[in-house]
Amino acid sequence: MRKYLFGTGIIGAVMGGMTLLRGLRDGERFTWRAGLGWLSWAITLALAVGSIIDVRRAGTGHLAPADSPVAGHEKKYLKRRLER
Repeated sequence: MRKYLFGTGIIGAVMGGMTLLRGLRDGERFTWRAGLGWLSWAITLALAVGSIIDVRRAGTGHLAPADSPVAGHEKKYLKRRLER
């Protein structure tokens, strides 16, 4: 579980969210730029979680979707899991 929680995608999403929250605390008005920042953060978080799901599926022997960065490397992830 640690390898998922401490992945660079999740850490980056958390840090980005903290930065956006800090901007809200300063009492600034919510503008369209802030809205785009939050939208960007949500997309980043969704991609990080999707990546974790793909790696987990590949590690259990399932095929990853073709658009996943893990696609084609499922055997490698399954081999690592079986070695443990």
